[in-house]
Amino acid sequence: MYDFSTIIPRRGTGNIKYDRRPELDPFWVADMDFASAPEICEALIRRCQHPIFGYAQAHTGLIDATLAYLHTTKGLNVGESDILWLGGLVPALSLAVRAFCNPGDAVMTCSPSYPPFLNVHHDGQQVDLISLPHTQIEGKWTFDFAAMEAAVTPRTRLFLLSNPQNPLGRVFTKEELASLCEFCERHDLILVSDEIHCDLVLDEIATPHLCAHKLPENFHHRIITLLSPSKTYNIAGIGIAYAVITDSSLRRKFTSSRGNTLAEINTFGYYAAEAAYLHGEPWRRAMISYLAANQEFLLSYLAANAPRLIVNRNEATYLTWIDCRALGIEHPAMHLEKKSALFVSDGSFFGHPGHIRWNFACPRSYLEQGLEKLVRGFSPESLGA
Repeated sequence: MYDFSTIIPRRGTGNIKYDRRPELDPFWVADMDFASAPEICEALIRRCQHPIFGYAQAHTGLIDATLAYLHTTKGLNVGESDILWLGGLVPALSLAVRAFCNPGDAVMTCSPSYPPFLNVHHDGQQVDLISLPHTQIEGKWTFDFAAMEAAVTPRTRLFLLSNPQNPLGRVFTKEELASLCEFCERHDLILVSDEIHCDLVLDEIATPHLCAHKLPENFHHRIITLLSPSKTYNIAGIGIAYAVITDSSLRRKFTSSRGNTLAEINTFGYYAAEAAYLHGEPWRRAMISYLAANQEFLLSYLAANAPRLIVNRNEATYLTWIDCRALGIEHPAMHLEKKSALFVSDGSFFGHPGHIRWNFACPRSYLEQGLEKLVRGFSPESLGA
């Protein structure tokens, strides 16, 4: 019913994935090479038929669709006033720093992490960053609570969480999240949970996603949950996101930091989100199935042709983390750019040099071509092939 195998030409359409470095084959930014759900395209076409595009606000259809989505998929019973609409989630991270941190305060997070997590503290005045590496226990990435306890300070104000984790693809369990909330409670931290990849879980039975607001209600006075249909439905370029904040005092403080720095949300974002939540589920399920098969192809291909690479098995997202340190190449992303004309994300931007992040949300034939180029970019001896 849905076609994820056809390569859709994108160069020259003004997208950063292909047009930022048009001479390279891109497997970097979190942007899928799949056509968005047809119902989203149809909704945008219908909206274009009205010839006026003035200032927009969330309309009743979107609000009802979002509340239903939160209830049905996340088990949340929230009201319209608990939702704050945003043009993106990175601005929300910045708002949180400005709302809850003063000069000399600190933000804590774990790495490797989505680069804005390691940089938004600069948006506050003289705010410090405490970044600690995730640790592996029995092959799973998790929190190093002992290291976190040793590093937290009385001036730490926020913990920035990515769940599902980008770039490690972990879906944290209820027990892990409860322990994290207890840590935040002990040290009086606001937990900002970025859950933009929450509908990209590859096996929702084996590793179900738990929204932060499903944790016990006594934690809700310190939880901000950030959500968006953008990554799931490949509409990031339209710009629509929202924060769920059920505590009125926390919500007021977060809102007060907005000032005059955020642009209005455009009307297409509202209508795309409504269509995604109302009609996009069959497309999403088909897309997840294709992504899961892509991951298996990637893992088997690299195991056979590049066994010295340590390739992460994702529970969620289409962004896999590859440890290239055994190859002895200081900057593997730059190496692949020069040797194979590939554009991949460098691990240094995530706080961990010697790694790359690889996007496998593309037609399988294109994925295979990219993996072949990756293998050709390194010597057989270094890959262990």
